Amino acid sequence: MKIAGLQKLTLLDFPGKTACTIFVRGCNFRCPFCHNAGLVTQDCSEEISMDSLLAFLKKRIGLLDGVCVTGGEPLLQHDLLPFLQTVHAMGYAVKLDTNGSCPDKLRSAVESGCVDMVAMDIKNSPEKYAVTAGTERIRMDEIHESVRFLLQDTVPYEFRTTVVKDFHTDADFHRIGQWIRGAKAYYLQAFRDSGHLIQPDLTGCSDAEMQRFLQIVRSYVPQAALRGIDPIN
Repeated sequence: MKIAGLQKLTLLDFPGKTACTIFVRGCNFRCPFCHNAGLVTQDCSEEISMDSLLAFLKKRIGLLDGVCVTGGEPLLQHDLLPFLQTVHAMGYAVKLDTNGSCPDKLRSAVESGCVDMVAMDIKNSPEKYAVTAGTERIRMDEIHESVRFLLQDTVPYEFRTTVVKDFHTDADFHRIGQWIRGAKAYYLQAFRDSGHLIQPDLTGCSDAEMQRFLQIVRSYVPQAALRGIDPIN
């Protein structure tokens, strides 16, 4: 695995658990608003050895509850599943982040029993997926398959959308809501410019706009919520 970074403690990435977050390198999307552009383009030079990562995890047994694996796109790593199995065998809960483009690998990871939660990005309405994901080499049938799989409640999951003023409209959130209608968890996350974007000069939405989008999606997904902004009850 190409391990590009490690956040040794997070109270946010794995709901209800004290965890660490592992960042892997490489992605098949080029989302203009991605805040980890170096991981996506593989331009970052830092790399952590598997031996040092496993040594860290062994020392944290009993201190951390879980391990989050994110990227990039983790399911592109050919040796991801053996790693997840090793981590799970240590007693850690495992959360996997994905863009949903590898449904077969996602299913295999979940059905292996070594994934306790999945977070899948919903980039935009299906009709605007390619431009929002930054690539025409996208197969919506794979994205739809991953959504359908998670909606079966085989594993605890959440969907999430990073909301960018340049890409998202009211109509898009009506379409997304229809697409994932009845989902157990869906979060709208406000875009923040990290300073390391693939496309510069993008704009986030105001709190009022985020609240409006939330009300749209709640008509399809009542449990939808905002991250980083207090929702309307």
